[in-house]
Amino acid sequence: MSLLRAKIKDVFNEPGCEKNRGKDAKARKEGCSKPLTPGAAAGGCAFDGAKIVLQPITDVAHLIHAPLACEGNSWDNRGAASSGPALWRTSFTTDLTELDVVMGQGERKLFKAILEIKEAYGPPAIFVYPTCVTALIGDDIEAVCKRAAEKYGLAVVPVNAPGFVGSKNLGNKLAGEALLEHVIGTLEPDDAGPYDINILGEFNLSGEFWLVKPLLDRLGIRVRACIPGDARYVDIACAHRARAAMVVCSTALINLARKMDERWDIPFFEGSFYGITDTSDALRNIAELLVKQGADPEILGRTELLIAEEEAIAWKKLAAYRPRLEGKRVLLNTGGVKSWSVVHALMEIGIEIVGTSVKKSTVEDKERIKQILKDDNHIFEQMAARDLYAMLSEHKADILLSGGRTQFVALKAKTPWLDINQERQHPYAGYDGMVELVRQIDLAIQNPIWCQVREPAPWDCQPAMGEERPCTKSETVTLHAVQEFSGTTAADFGEC
Repeated sequence: MSLLRAKIKDVFNEPGCEKNRGKDAKARKEGCSKPLTPGAAAGGCAFDGAKIVLQPITDVAHLIHAPLACEGNSWDNRGAASSGPALWRTSFTTDLTELDVVMGQGERKLFKAILEIKEAYGPPAIFVYPTCVTALIGDDIEAVCKRAAEKYGLAVVPVNAPGFVGSKNLGNKLAGEALLEHVIGTLEPDDAGPYDINILGEFNLSGEFWLVKPLLDRLGIRVRACIPGDARYVDIACAHRARAAMVVCSTALINLARKMDERWDIPFFEGSFYGITDTSDALRNIAELLVKQGADPEILGRTELLIAEEEAIAWKKLAAYRPRLEGKRVLLNTGGVKSWSVVHALMEIGIEIVGTSVKKSTVEDKERIKQILKDDNHIFEQMAARDLYAMLSEHKADILLSGGRTQFVALKAKTPWLDINQERQHPYAGYDGMVELVRQIDLAIQNPIWCQVREPAPWDCQPAMGEERPCTKSETVTLHAVQEFSGTTAADFGEC
């Protein structure tokens, strides 16, 4: 536990974070995370954050050393995708019972579970996650993993991020520490080259990274490791031989990027693959970093040719949507890198941003938003559900872009809604992803259902006695559908 405290203290004092550097020494020790509310761990604890970062490593067995409910609450909590192995989709847990806790059988049960997974699946590595229960009873996860690795001849990685130590974001960073301490640098590649890069904080949600990787392939740039999206254990173990890195979500893995730069001289920058301009800038920055690291400068020219070609194709596709969407008002309730990258992307085609949240956003994220919007009045830290509803019901926005938690607020306000968080079903990264995002926004806004749901219900607009009125459009559609289904005629129903 003392080792875990030291790791947490080190993560809180993160020099790569501009916000943290601006604090005094005492404030840095307290960190940025808000204290957890007892009983509110699901979806917001350190264990959940570590699982989010590491589970997309697809050929690894993820073993939760805890009672069954801990694994049930955290399994498959993001829409990451794999191009091959499916082992990460299998749920493993030691399923501790009260008797195991009382009799002190936790470590023995964990050791046995590691053997069972090795014999049944033969993975290249097993990641072991303690939770609140096993951390509080004092099970020595580090010792068990070390002994199992020696006896069974495979990598067994302890991920010390029990839920009670802090927030989900802290768990993200502790997962990066586990990779740095036990995985990265443990293998040497035999094909290292001057065009190898790492991409950190990319989760391949809905297969988004697969829209970006072909662009890098065309430039001859190899992604040595994408951490964690669609990753393989061996690729991450060899990630220390990359020449440059891009950080997509700095709030999650800035500590990993900084320490890899310090240890192995891998410079990094923070960028985004959302939107045409940001995708082009990311490609340019990657090429420039590689040239600084010794790559042939001719890659700069090839990058510009690729950007010109892809931008022309994307803008041609988007031209069809501009007349339909220009001037439409969008409200974003998201956070992190999407708080500014999606804003920039939508403004490129003439969509107006009436508000964007900066929840989970870094100081750099907030500064980017201010530069893009030129107005602080459109930025809010967090908006309560009642405030969202009031804004939407007063028609101050034509569509809400957010995560699944606020979709019902939009539906109650009879306003179109589109999911842009981890549960989304469509990839929005890269040039093709930007076109898909605009297409989905257009489909949501132009959906004819909104005209119907905003009209009064037939039973709310009955005429006074003796009055007649024509049917509304929605009533006519409904009436015809009923007639077709039942075989009746208009005379059977009389007037609306």
